[in-house]
Amino acid sequence: MIPASLLLSLAFLLLSWLLPGALSAFVGFAALAFAAFARLPQGLRGLNLVLLTLGFTLGLKLSGNTLGLIGLVGILVALTTLRLPLGLRLLLGAAILLLSVPLAGFANTFVFELGIQIGIYAAMALGLNVVVGMAGLLDLGYAAFFAVGAYTWAIFGSEQARNFLKGSFPLPGEYMYLFMGIAIVTTAITGLVIGLPALRLRGDYLAIVTLGLGEVVRILANNLDHPINLTNGPQGITPVQRPPIDWFRHLMAALGVRLDQTTDYQLFFYLLVLLMIGLVILVNVNLANSRFGRAWVAIREDEIAAQSMGIPLLPTKLLAFMTGAAFSGVMGVIFAAQRTFVSPESFTLLASINILAMVILGGMGSIPGAILGAAALSILNLDILKTFSEFVRTSLPQIPNQVDPAKYERLVLGIILVLMMIYRPEGLIPEKRHRAEMEEA
Repeated sequence: MIPASLLLSLAFLLLSWLLPGALSAFVGFAALAFAAFARLPQGLRGLNLVLLTLGFTLGLKLSGNTLGLIGLVGILVALTTLRLPLGLRLLLGAAILLLSVPLAGFANTFVFELGIQIGIYAAMALGLNVVVGMAGLLDLGYAAFFAVGAYTWAIFGSEQARNFLKGSFPLPGEYMYLFMGIAIVTTAITGLVIGLPALRLRGDYLAIVTLGLGEVVRILANNLDHPINLTNGPQGITPVQRPPIDWFRHLMAALGVRLDQTTDYQLFFYLLVLLMIGLVILVNVNLANSRFGRAWVAIREDEIAAQSMGIPLLPTKLLAFMTGAAFSGVMGVIFAAQRTFVSPESFTLLASINILAMVILGGMGSIPGAILGAAALSILNLDILKTFSEFVRTSLPQIPNQVDPAKYERLVLGIILVLMMIYRPEGLIPEKRHRAEMEEA
């Protein structure tokens, strides 16, 4: 007899082929929940996940409905959290990231845009996870480092530098790769400058100081258009140079992938962001298993006990602060080049809170949790609420604009965080230590 979970997965795959759209996506969600939570043998669970991956990919390709992307994210979460063979995890994860999402992106370029934004925020959430999750330092000004990285390239990758330097500006797009390294240095130094006075405090006082210093950076970006025009003030900087990608087009052509002007840079930045996330995860894992990572956890758990064991508090905290800042800075360069426009409105206090919410939602100290939190909130803010808002306006035109769901994303975010604190304070994918503590409690 064919198991019920397998029948449901096969039915979803057939439905995705014959009737791709929202209905088939919801059937896929039900099949994914069944495959994830039912007691199934490893082999059968893995087969279900493979069929579901095919179904969501087919639905995305044929309909362009971004609900399928949520299903693929769910499968990645299942691969991370469930007991499955390592080979299956790696192969299916690579297939989703390198085949399913690009195929969907060629059908609907918004999938590429959504994937790039998820990747940028995931890398920043991993950086903040070092500061908040590992070291236990509440930072409410994290977007400041994102701004420093973005303006580092935007100023020199545009004509803006002509206002205060002599030379040939903008710099060629190839220099973006060099400025990714420069941004790591500049944001780490910024983290050192901000951290020296701030990290002598703790708890609420530290949060207030980092909030204020983060706002200082944004206000400087907003007002440094006189007497020397460094940032062009609230008007922002545009156009920011992108790196030339002729070599990438030739490579894709050799692999049989046809690119046009609407997909070439989208695919390039998507793969670049994936590469950066891989490097950030590698650094995070190595740091977590190093003496620095153990020192951060010790400080998070009890500063007095850590200090009594010989851990220097200020240098160790500064290292965490500078590491998180560097991750944010390098993603700022990619953000500036991908958008070709940088303005202070992208680096507000709400941006810092949003990144912090991603870490809390996924689970503080958890690497896969930070990535899941970034994916969940990015999809919620950029896709689900806006799609629901369009549906409401189309179906119920008599409803006033004041109740437009897209205007209440902060309310929805607040409700989600309150519910998380009540029912799952350890996060969606908690760190092993936090999970053990919650089980003991």
